[in-house]
Amino acid sequence: MDLHTLKTFLLWCLAINYLILLGWFAAFVFAHSWMYRLHSQWFRISEERFDAIHYIGISVYKIGVLLFNLVPYLALLIVTGMT
Repeated sequence: MDLHTLKTFLLWCLAINYLILLGWFAAFVFAHSWMYRLHSQWFRISEERFDAIHYIGISVYKIGVLLFNLVPYLALLIVTGMT
């Protein structure tokens, strides 16, 4: 795999992962009560804990996207001279 293909791959991964992240955030904001009711039927969980779990999950996912997609992409841009 050449560097151009790898940069394109990482850029698409970054875009797809951010779409997933934005979708998760939008679902959490706009369908919060429905999601909480659904999950509280399966698990005994307070609303505060439910919010904390999702906040931590979104944070961990975002950090993973930054570490595994954005940082390698930027490193390849630097190494290849921004072409």
